[in-house]
Amino acid sequence: MAHKKTTSKNVASKASRLLKNKGSSKKVKSVAGSALSQKHGKKGKK
Repeated sequence: MAHKKTTSKNVASKASRLLKNKGSSKKVKSVAGSALSQKHGKKGKK
């Protein structure tokens, strides 16, 4: 069964900021990247 949970817009925004922050540790960036990979976007939809 497919995983249906997605990251909220608020969490995705915070995760993006963490990835851009040069002071974030590798572990923090890994978690932030994982959160963004679960973000449901509008790619392909018009």
